[in-house]
Amino acid sequence: MARGLPTGIEWRVETARIPYRAALEEMAGRNAAIAAGEAEELVWLLEHPPVYTAGTSAAAGELLDPRFEVVEAGRGGRYTYHGPGQRVGYVLLDLRKRARDARGFVHALEGWVIDTLGDFGVSSWRVDGRVGIWTRDIDGSEAKIGAIGVRIRKWVTMHGFAVNIAPDLSHFGGIVPCGIGDAGVTSLERLGVTLAFEDWDRALLARAGEFLARLNVPCPGEGPA
Repeated sequence: MARGLPTGIEWRVETARIPYRAALEEMAGRNAAIAAGEAEELVWLLEHPPVYTAGTSAAAGELLDPRFEVVEAGRGGRYTYHGPGQRVGYVLLDLRKRARDARGFVHALEGWVIDTLGDFGVSSWRVDGRVGIWTRDIDGSEAKIGAIGVRIRKWVTMHGFAVNIAPDLSHFGGIVPCGIGDAGVTSLERLGVTLAFEDWDRALLARAGEFLARLNVPCPGEGPA
């Protein structure tokens, strides 16, 4: 058990970069095993080699320059980029033990990232009609610092979030990130925050209990999904 998580949830941190297809296969198997009561729930933190992933709502015209491998992810959302310098968190939890609220899960996941960014002095927020986590870039414009994409099978979640710690932001230029063409992408590094993955992971874990507690109540202002 990782400190900050109850028994029955594995906290796994990878030190090597994991190819996206391999992670997708691992997630699918673990999701099925959790649903069958044969495996623990999982929070999995990792980093991918450069890849573009297509969600179920991805539009072909939003893939501008397929300079990296393109993988159909099976999650909700549109195109996104994963690569070195980005902390990816896959969250596989059994919502049958909780509020069974898909919107509430996404809301809680966003809150977990927002609160953790705040621990490093970065104010961020949700934006109505836009998926993801937003902040103020160095030029004063609104920019995306974190992506959210989830899938739920038999009330067991998979996929999760990606936070831009220090990626090569030019790599986002091959896509229209999440289908939003009028807003930029930023990172902690660009905002002047130098942060090791280990520091991010530690802060995230410290707030894991708050995140899990939010899953026991429906999404604010919403009924069950």
